[in-house]
Amino acid sequence: MTDCGEDAKLELKQASKEFKESENVAEKYSAMTGTKNSDANMNVGELSAAFTAVPTHKSMKKIQFANQEEKQEFSKFPTKTGRRSLSRSISQSSTDSYSSAASYTDSSDDETSPREKTQVNSKGSSDFCVKNIKQAEFGRREIEIAEQDMSALISLRKRAQGEKPLAGAKVVGCTHITAQTAVLIETLVALGAQCRWTACNIYSTQNEVAAALAESGVSVFAWKGESEDDFWWCIDRCVNVEGWQANMILDDGGDLTHWVYKKYPSVFKKVRGIVEESVTGVHRLYQLSKAGKLCVPAMNVNDSVTKQKFDNLYCCRESILDGLKRTTDVMFGGKQVVVCGYGEVGKGCCSALKALGAIVCVTEIDPICALQACMDGFRVVKLNEVVRQMDMVITCTGNKNVVTREHLDRMKNGCIVCNMGHSNTEIDVASLRTPELTWERVRSQVDHVIYHLCAVFQGRLLNLSCSTVPSFVLSITATTQALALIELYNAPEGRYKQDVYLLPKKMDEYVASLHLPNFDAHLTELSDEQAKYMGLNKNGPFKPNYYRYDRGSKTTQNDFDYVQYTHFYCNVV
Repeated sequence: MTDCGEDAKLELKQASKEFKESENVAEKYSAMTGTKNSDANMNVGELSAAFTAVPTHKSMKKIQFANQEEKQEFSKFPTKTGRRSLSRSISQSSTDSYSSAASYTDSSDDETSPREKTQVNSKGSSDFCVKNIKQAEFGRREIEIAEQDMSALISLRKRAQGEKPLAGAKVVGCTHITAQTAVLIETLVALGAQCRWTACNIYSTQNEVAAALAESGVSVFAWKGESEDDFWWCIDRCVNVEGWQANMILDDGGDLTHWVYKKYPSVFKKVRGIVEESVTGVHRLYQLSKAGKLCVPAMNVNDSVTKQKFDNLYCCRESILDGLKRTTDVMFGGKQVVVCGYGEVGKGCCSALKALGAIVCVTEIDPICALQACMDGFRVVKLNEVVRQMDMVITCTGNKNVVTREHLDRMKNGCIVCNMGHSNTEIDVASLRTPELTWERVRSQVDHVIYHLCAVFQGRLLNLSCSTVPSFVLSITATTQALALIELYNAPEGRYKQDVYLLPKKMDEYVASLHLPNFDAHLTELSDEQAKYMGLNKNGPFKPNYYRYDRGSKTTQNDFDYVQYTHFYCNVV
């Protein structure tokens, strides 16, 4: 009986609470309408009952206002239709911001080639070619967001812009054009350089960022979805310009360097050096050097510790999942995946896929990398032996014909094939473009080949084409590139010969130190006794040149110790 009494009291209390809430609603409604007629004298209980019994959209009378101020105040609140429109607008905006790869840049209905347009920025310049210069404001916001997580590069910009170490430098660049790259380009400009820029990949350009750069005065020639002809045209427009000749080259993949050698070899008479950041481009440079055709010094950024250990490993570890999720909505748990190549990119991919429950195996040509894969818990196999069972095939070798037509023919229905290397030569996509096979565009960057497999992004670089990459790790690479340009541009004549050089160890350590404050990390300092015992300078470098931080990468005879150019950054004499 006691329980029943308590239940009854609770129900009565709840009913009283609901009644009071109804009173409040009714009173607010009555005050808002401000009516003087007999409806205003309606009993609150009757009004509450009316609200409950009759659908509001039928019984509610036209709202009357006591004065014009009340009407204006009421008009500030969105109507039902207004709220729906606002919600749709916010949703669309969120989609736009979500991914530069499949967002604002893809929503344009203008199919006109940028080469056929005449565009002018606010300064009256037309020395650029982008998708739509009107997207500049949107791109500027993306660049500002990227700057927030690239504090080390911004710190370098602030420290060095007073001395203008790149004053007089004319840098022609061919890289991915993203918000993060834009921060690098604007840093080079702040340090005194003049820049002309193009894209190293026909699908990775963020159109709004390219527009923002063009608006700021950088001569940029790039847009997402270029044809092969457009790609080379853009490179040519950067190099071949009246009254301007490059004296520094910043390349990613070697296409710009190749084009200059092929079409404008005389340009190298004034070029002081080349900075290259990809394994593909570095391979090309070593080939030129071996053949005795490299006519300027070149800096190999790709094999720097900061590039290999952070950009290649940690960046790819995150972006491989991002790119595949956005393009295929795939669930990784339980999937059979083969990763071709166990370098730093391959290590990052395998680590991420394994963490989400994928069953990962590896292909390798290098016994050291293969042993590392085994010790990390991955089975090392040959692709032709396992390809029938695989749900995903991911290439990250920097080589060509890693996945051939023979492999593609043997894949299971629905197999996802994608590339995390720089060039589109790793997967033989061209062999699938035959009359008997039909290609269907499933969504932006994803094609379904009608015979059994799903080819992602036509063999192009997955993470920068289909998604974005973390700004922080790109800050590490961009800072390294900027310092390499400063070194080559300011080096006395004769310091560097016509060869390929690795970055000095001291530079790697300095770049890393710039990024430690982001984690509130504090380095331990050696005592004089400890430094003497280890045979080290208290300020570094702390490792010998042959120490490669477990990477298994090669060193060369050109891994120099001295770093005179950084006297105002690293305090090196």
